[in-house]
Amino acid sequence: MSDRHLKLLLFDQDPIFRLGLRVALEAIPNLEVTGVVETDTTALQILAEIAQEDPKRVNLLVLEFGNGRSTTSQQLGLQFCRQLKALYPNLPILLLSSVQEQGLLLAAKSIGVNGYCPKGTPLPELVAAMQEVADGGDYWFRDTEANATPNSSLPSRDAINRVTPYSPLPFSRLRNNLRLSGIAYIETTLAAVTTQLQVPGLPVLDRAILAGRRRELLAARWLLNGLLVSSQERQEKHIPVADELPLTPLLSSAIEQRQTISPLLSPGTLQSALFTSCVTKLQFPLRNVTDVPLEIDIFREDKKRELLYLILQKLAEQLDELRASQIQLSQLNEVKSTLIGNLWQAAITDFFGKFSRIKLGNNNIELVKLLLQNAEVVQRDILNKIPLFCELYSHLLFQTELNIDNTSYPVVSAEAKSQTLMILENLLIQVANGVVQPLLNYLADVEEIKQNFYSRQLISTREIERFRNDLSWKYRLSNYINEPKAVFESRYELFVIAPRGIASTSVYAPRNQELGKLSNIPLIVTLLLEFSDAIAPRLKSLLSFLGSGIVFILTQIIGRGLGLIGRGILQGIGNASLIEKNFRRNSDRTK
Repeated sequence: MSDRHLKLLLFDQDPIFRLGLRVALEAIPNLEVTGVVETDTTALQILAEIAQEDPKRVNLLVLEFGNGRSTTSQQLGLQFCRQLKALYPNLPILLLSSVQEQGLLLAAKSIGVNGYCPKGTPLPELVAAMQEVADGGDYWFRDTEANATPNSSLPSRDAINRVTPYSPLPFSRLRNNLRLSGIAYIETTLAAVTTQLQVPGLPVLDRAILAGRRRELLAARWLLNGLLVSSQERQEKHIPVADELPLTPLLSSAIEQRQTISPLLSPGTLQSALFTSCVTKLQFPLRNVTDVPLEIDIFREDKKRELLYLILQKLAEQLDELRASQIQLSQLNEVKSTLIGNLWQAAITDFFGKFSRIKLGNNNIELVKLLLQNAEVVQRDILNKIPLFCELYSHLLFQTELNIDNTSYPVVSAEAKSQTLMILENLLIQVANGVVQPLLNYLADVEEIKQNFYSRQLISTREIERFRNDLSWKYRLSNYINEPKAVFESRYELFVIAPRGIASTSVYAPRNQELGKLSNIPLIVTLLLEFSDAIAPRLKSLLSFLGSGIVFILTQIIGRGLGLIGRGILQGIGNASLIEKNFRRNSDRTK
C-alpha cells in the first residue's frame, strides 16, 4: 500500500451515514473527501465537471449500492456501476454497502467494480481497503467471490472436498464442484427468504412476492441437481427429483385471491427484468429520427441519457411506494394525474438540484421553484396526454394481462414484455419532455443553462428561437389536427428507443370516449376526415370515368382527326413534289 494522497468522492443516500463517515475520514492524514453526493444524477454531474476541469481531483469513488431497499433499486445500482465504468473506466470504485447478496456483488465485480466493504467495517480496515483500491488493486471483504458476507454460511472449497471426495473423472469432479457451490449459494438465499416469510404482519403483496422468489430458488435448485448430476449419482446421494413448497394457509389464500400473479414470475422479477431491458436500451444513441420535434432534442446526448435514467429510478421508487401502500387496482385511474405529476416533480427536483440557483439580472432565482410554477401547463400539454399509463402500472403492480393492438398478451410472454417496454420508453421520453418544457419557457437563452445542458447545434440565440417556434407549431398541429386524427383512427403514437435513435410507432387502442368529447376545430377535423372517407371512393370513380372519357376523345376523335389531316398534308406534299419533277423533266426535253 502506498502513502499517496487519497482523494475520494462519497456517494450515499443516507445523510446521517454520509455526515458521520465524512467527519471520521477527514481526521485521517493523506485523505481528502472532495465531495459528498446523494443521487446518481449529482454524482454524474460532479464527475463530468471534474473530468473537464481536473481529472486528478478524484482518484476513488466510494458508493452505496442500491441502498438495500428493493430488488429494483439494487438492479438500478448495478446498472449505475456499469454506466460509471463505461464513462470512467480508469476511476476505481469501492462499494461501501449494506447489500450482502452474493449474486449482486459478483455481478458488480464482473463489470469492473474494484472492491467491496460492508457497512460497519472498522475504520482502519476501511481506509486500508480504500488505499488498496485507489492504488489499482482489488479489495473484496473476506474474499467476496467465494463468500459474499462475513457471516455467510457458504462452505469453503476445502470443506466441500472433505465432505464429497473427488470423482475419478475430471469432468465429473468439475461438475460436482459447480453443483455444490451453486447449491450452497441457493441454500443461503433460500434461508434468508424463508426467514423473511416468517416475519409477522408482512403485507399480503410482499408475502406473495417473497413466495414467488422462494419458488424460483427451489426451481433453480431442482434444475441444478438435474443438469449437473447424473442419474447414478442422484440415486447414490439420494438427491430428490423435485422440491415441494409448503405454503401456510394465509399465504395460500393470498395467492388464490391474486389470480393474476403468475406462479412462475413474481411482480418484483417482472419489473426488474423490464427495467433492466430499458436501461440497456438507454445506451443506444438518443438522436431524434422522427419528423416530430421533441423538447429533449435541445439537450446533449449525455444529458438526455442522464435525465431518462433518473426518471426510471423515480418510477421504480414510486412503484415501491405504491406496493407498500397496498393500493387497489380500481384506484389507479383516480390517482393517475397525481402519480404522473409527482413523477415529473421528483425528476425536476433531482435533475436540476433542489437548492440550485441561477442568476437572472441582479437576482438569484431558485431554479426548481421557478420551473415548478409551470406545472399546470405541463400537466395539460404533455403529462395528461401520455397514453396507456394505467395499463403500464397495473401490469407492473398487479400483473394484469396487457391489452394492446386489439390483442391480450399473457403476463409471462415475450410479446407482453416487448409491448410494455414500448409504453415504458414513451412514458420516460414524455416525462423528460415535460421536464425540459418549463426550462425553454423561462430560461431558454440563459448562458449558464446553455453551457450545462444544450447541444452544440442548438446553442445560438437564433437556433434556440427556431427550435421553440418548431415546438409551438408542433403543439398547434397536435391539438388541432394530429391528435383528433389519432383519436378518430383509434390509435396512440408512441416514442420508443431504437438502435438508430428515438423513433415513433403507433398502437391500436379504443378511444371512443375521447372522440365523444371533441369539439370546435378538432371535431371539424374528424368530420372532414369522415367526409373525405365517404366522398373519396365516389370522387375516384368520377375522376376515373372522366379520365377515361378524356382519353377516348383525345385518342379516338381528336387523335384520328389530326392523323387524317396530317396524312392529307403529307399526300399533298408528295403530289406537289411529283408534279414539280415531271415539269422539270418535260422542260429538259424541249430544250
